[in-house]
Amino acid sequence: MTENNMPRRGFLQLLAMGFAWALITPINALAAIWHKNAFEAAKLEEVTNYLNVDVEIVSQDIIIKAPDQAENGAIVQVEVISNIADTASMAILVENNPTPLIAHFTFSHGAQPYIVTRIKMAETSDIKVLVKAGEQYFSNTKSVIVLENGCG
Repeated sequence: MTENNMPRRGFLQLLAMGFAWALITPINALAAIWHKNAFEAAKLEEVTNYLNVDVEIVSQDIIIKAPDQAENGAIVQVEVISNIADTASMAILVENNPTPLIAHFTFSHGAQPYIVTRIKMAETSDIKVLVKAGEQYFSNTKSVIVLENGCG
């Protein structure tokens, strides 16, 4: 009986290793587009450098919905809509946070560039949204007054 189980065990082990490899490969591909240095940067200018943003065009086609005042900076709901054609990615930044880059989203072809999320804000600051469309970068900001510190 043990002789018959050995080939099956070997096959199952090989199958499990192949399955694990198939799961890890897409994770490695996603890690390649993750901007580690940008997320760790302490200044807004550093973030834009790491994201390779040379010139930003201010655009009212980026709609940022956030409260004018946030009672608690630990939970600030932000809704972002890009009406810019061919939006490929959107980044949310908060200048006065210890690490300004809060989130970076990439959109596949045909995906609606719409985000609703909750962010932390250390203090009163502008929320800045960067949109990449084609080879151009667009931006818009919304000021939020934080009444109680959210990053501590």
